[in-house]
Amino acid sequence: MSGSSRIEAVLGPTNTGKTHYAIERMLMHRTGVIGLPLRLLAREVYDRVKEKRGPSVVALITGEERIVPERAQYWVCTVEAMPEGMGADFVAVDEIQLCADPERGHVFTDRLLRARGLLETLFLGADTMRSAIAAQVPGVVFTHRDRLSELTYIGAKKISRMPARSAIVGFSVENVYAIAELLRRQKGGAAVVMGALSPRTRNAQVELYQSGEVDHLVATDAIGMGLNLDIQHVAFSSLSKFDGRRMRPLQPNELAQIAGRAGRHTQNGTFGVTGEARPLPEDLAQAITANRFVPVKKLQWRNARLDFGTVGRLIGSLEERTDDEWLSRAREADDLMALKTLAEVGAIRARLSDPQAVRLLWDVCRIPDFRGISHAEHATLLETIFNDLLELRRIPDDWMARQVKRIDRTEGDIDTLSKRLAYIRTWTYVAQRKGWLDDEAHWREVTRAVEDRLSDALHARLTQRFVDRRTSVLLRRLKQRESLVAEVNDLGEVTVEEQFVGRLEGFRFIQDKSGSPDEAKTLRQASLQALAPHFHLRADKFYNAPDSEIDYTDQGGLMWGEHAVGKLVAGSEPLKPQVKAFVDDEAGADVAAKVERRLQHFIDRKVATLFEPLLNLQRDETLTGLARGFAFRMVEGNGVVPRDEVAGDVKELDQEARGMLRKHGIRFGQFTIFMPLLLKPAPTRLRLVLWSLAQGLDEFPSSPPPGLVTVPTATDVPEGYHTMAGYRAAGERAIRIDMLERLADLLRAQDTRGGFEATPDMLSITGMTLEQFAGLMQGLGYKAERDERPKARPQPVEAKTAPEATTEPDASAGAETPETDTEAASEADATVAQPETDAAAETAAEAEIPAEAPAAEAPTEEAPVSADTSAEAPATEAAPEEPAEVAIEAAAEASDADAPAEPEIEVFYTFTWAPRRRQGGRPQQGRREGAPGDRPARGKPRGDGKPRGDKPAGKFQGGKGKGKRPPQGAKTYSARPKKAEKPIDPDNPFAAALMGLRDKT
Repeated sequence: MSGSSRIEAVLGPTNTGKTHYAIERMLMHRTGVIGLPLRLLAREVYDRVKEKRGPSVVALITGEERIVPERAQYWVCTVEAMPEGMGADFVAVDEIQLCADPERGHVFTDRLLRARGLLETLFLGADTMRSAIAAQVPGVVFTHRDRLSELTYIGAKKISRMPARSAIVGFSVENVYAIAELLRRQKGGAAVVMGALSPRTRNAQVELYQSGEVDHLVATDAIGMGLNLDIQHVAFSSLSKFDGRRMRPLQPNELAQIAGRAGRHTQNGTFGVTGEARPLPEDLAQAITANRFVPVKKLQWRNARLDFGTVGRLIGSLEERTDDEWLSRAREADDLMALKTLAEVGAIRARLSDPQAVRLLWDVCRIPDFRGISHAEHATLLETIFNDLLELRRIPDDWMARQVKRIDRTEGDIDTLSKRLAYIRTWTYVAQRKGWLDDEAHWREVTRAVEDRLSDALHARLTQRFVDRRTSVLLRRLKQRESLVAEVNDLGEVTVEEQFVGRLEGFRFIQDKSGSPDEAKTLRQASLQALAPHFHLRADKFYNAPDSEIDYTDQGGLMWGEHAVGKLVAGSEPLKPQVKAFVDDEAGADVAAKVERRLQHFIDRKVATLFEPLLNLQRDETLTGLARGFAFRMVEGNGVVPRDEVAGDVKELDQEARGMLRKHGIRFGQFTIFMPLLLKPAPTRLRLVLWSLAQGLDEFPSSPPPGLVTVPTATDVPEGYHTMAGYRAAGERAIRIDMLERLADLLRAQDTRGGFEATPDMLSITGMTLEQFAGLMQGLGYKAERDERPKARPQPVEAKTAPEATTEPDASAGAETPETDTEAASEADATVAQPETDAAAETAAEAEIPAEAPAAEAPTEEAPVSADTSAEAPATEAAPEEPAEVAIEAAAEASDADAPAEPEIEVFYTFTWAPRRRQGGRPQQGRREGAPGDRPARGKPRGDGKPRGDKPAGKFQGGKGKGKRPPQGAKTYSARPKKAEKPIDPDNPFAAALMGLRDKT
């Protein structure tokens, strides 16, 4: 060594610029070597020196990485990888206080004792090393550097309240991951820095923190070794660590080394505890802030003068003791443990015949156990490598390729990728050894590429697991008080700063639920702040939207397209509903008021359009007295009122009042007083909603499907539902009220006392089968008797004469039937009901006896058309030359042909009015007013407008009706006495044949 070499010890706490000072001093020399405690720090210093001097003169040497340009002048190394005997002008060793570290201390002590520069040597570290350095390094010059900023202890703080730009320190992988996960949920994420990470992964994570994408860092004690980060607060989640042998409490100087990372350059910093860590004692906190610690008394030492004569002598030299009171023999390291294990293998001991073999074995044993699986497994790997190097002078390429290929996979979780990174570090270290592989450059590139791929994959997994980019971005923007920009696409998806945050449905923001509950508050705050302009723009668009884009639901909801924007609430009157807008409070009162006004305009116009006849009735000032009161009842009932509820009012109305009400489209039906225009599907749907609002129902019943005459009777519905739906419940089915009135017109023409059968028109009106019709009639108060009979076959003679019979004039056919009037009056599109029909229905409804008067009380003078008379008419037009014998024989043949045929059985019902049973079969409290078929008082016109005794020629009554004839043999019921048969004219040329047919029947 040159006698003019200057040795300086630069001591002081963290954040004093010691490392920066060493770099500047090294660059002032032509050549230099600097040893750093961590591979991560070595990479950081290498990048800084390379930036100043260029890559062609800067080398990087670590256990797993070797970048050595041909004209290298400056060597940045880990302390273990520092080259010896280079004769560099400058040598520096950082963190020299690690001489006292139980695991690595002997390496730093060796550099303290033996590493020297030709011109200058620097030792950088804590003040605790002053006495030890002075005792071991003669002529050293000490320089003290004060901390550039103030460090303050602030006690315990919850992780959820951790300030920005904080580093939380854990001392196990599990602890680091748990803290990072908690920070992701509460703070948007954290970067993770551990000593086991590759430099590439560590740099990527540090950049994540330094760029401000995340405001928190979770790390092991690796950050205490010179990493320069923008940290304002350091929090300890634990005060103990596992040192490879046992759990032990952290020493005060170790706590100070880590806490000192808070504050950078002249910016002050704070430190404290969090999680399960107990608050620091006051004296310990003051010692850290004042940087007062117990000086180092012992340095870890291992003999560096090794004897390679035999393996035993090598082990003995490694275990040699020293008499120096400052030096303490280091505990057995992993390399010495591996050497002892392999030395006991007989095959290896037999090959250690010369010092070169012993030296080779020692070099192999110095391969670090990066995998950390077990000592025995690591020794087995070392044995394989040693045997190959001893026998083949190299490691086989195919074996090396298999080891690397097995690791070169980027799928898997964080733990899997971390293990693969540890494995590849072994082969990266092997590739850096000179002379162990045929093509060292190739394998260095291969292993480096695999490590880079695994590092990138691990960084991606760490970021994916521990960083919520959405929350971190929004938090950063909020803290910077920058205006957030939100975008809403056609689907209503909201993105803020290109991060999906939820959906805008109408005027309510539906927050994305994929995030954790901890971030919900931040997410909503940022989202609504960014959405404020969109709420106003959307309100303007909604206010100018046509009514066709707005609709209401059966439950009273108000929709704008597919989204709910409000709901209907009960108003002061049934026809004046109010609205409640669905608008987020954050949108502002102006937006809410505008939306509410638009919805109120919509529903007001909808009511005015669909209930125009009812509103006209309400506003008609010409209605006075009873007519005005009845109009009020109609408005109160939304245009549909059961007649039995207003029977007294109807009786008191005179013809003038009824006429005025009919002009407004009111029809006085036998069962219901209603306005046909309001039975259309659209008014019916709105009427049910308005009625449900007035009733205060929690769940609104839906309107029946449009176009159905009957529907199943609804159960578990409020009373009055069927009326508001435009139906009347009758047994298991409910029938539309306008069709029920048409049916009532047909029933008034029947003998309800004596009994009648259903006609095809009745079944056609209701759209029912005979069985269903019977149930309906029972629900309306009729008794239905089921019976069977042979089905009548059509008579040829009758079929032949029927067309001519229809040409005969019929008094009943010429009259306008009630059915015709009812059809015209009950059409949904009719504006005003037929007065004549209404009058007929009212007359029948107000009567106290069945409309079908018994024949005994009202004998008719109209003779029924019999088979004789029906046959007589065509006989007069028959060919006179046809003999009577021919007709008789034809009739006899037809009778014989029909004789053997089996009769077909048909089912029929006979309906009679059951005056003491109400709808559904319940007992009636007295006679129900307006029951179908009730007989009007004597002298009053019948419901069909005919005198009381007149009976129209309908179906199954022997008349024409609609041209259909009753089946032969049908059972008939009549209260009239049987009329005398008309005698056959003996002068008729067919008299004998007719007499024969009569005798046969």
